[in-house]
Amino acid sequence: MNLQLADKLALVSGSSKGIGLAIATGLAREGAKVIINGRSAKSVDEALAKIRQTVPDAKLESFAGDLADAAVVGKLVERFPAVDILVNNLGIFEPKSFEEIPDSDWQRFFDVNVLSGVRLSRAYLGGMKRKNWGRIVFISSESGIQIPAEMIHYGMTKTAQLAVSRGLAETCAGTGVTVNSVLPGPTRSDGVDDFVKQISGGKPFAEFEKEFFVSVRPSSLLKRFATAEEVANLVVYVCSPLSAATNGTTLRVDGGTVRSCF
Repeated sequence: MNLQLADKLALVSGSSKGIGLAIATGLAREGAKVIINGRSAKSVDEALAKIRQTVPDAKLESFAGDLADAAVVGKLVERFPAVDILVNNLGIFEPKSFEEIPDSDWQRFFDVNVLSGVRLSRAYLGGMKRKNWGRIVFISSESGIQIPAEMIHYGMTKTAQLAVSRGLAETCAGTGVTVNSVLPGPTRSDGVDDFVKQISGGKPFAEFEKEFFVSVRPSSLLKRFATAEEVANLVVYVCSPLSAATNGTTLRVDGGTVRSCF
């Protein structure tokens, strides 16, 4: 299927690894020109090399910097004053009991997971409306509708993303701009591998995975961690002109973890 993304300029925040890297790779494969972002020049350079290994003719730009920082966002917009596609993927998570989460962690999670997307959307939405075409996608999580007891602060930010996404979509009524959220379920990435090491007690990943879907996410129909590429496939479609009738909604790629048909 031709997703008609040739020569569209896309920014994927936090795209040096994991789901973000998979999304950037998928967009590049479809012919989009993709701005790769990570906190350091080293991480960005490594991501560029990985993408070019699988998509040799990829059209790539790079921007190193923490997009949770308003000043850094300002520098990004100076360099790239307009984009056609914005994927708000930047995010952090960590398991921590509620009683142990200080105010500083609540603020940090909100700044990174929510305000980064708010600032980037504010910077680019006006240009999309003037052009009468654009795509904004927030990478939320099934944790935004099923708040995990082991990281309530993370779940809160993912719920907030859904509210921002729907609100922005309301402002785009009657235009060629769409704003949507994608909700991955448990997905294997570098960050999840680190998460597993923290809580598995040294068990092999396969053993932990089996136990995880019995005791922690028993509602999963997939019964395994999704791959980053499986999540990216949906995101790339939502970024395309073919998804014009999909707007203001939440799209789940959660392996059936959420027990709901809505």
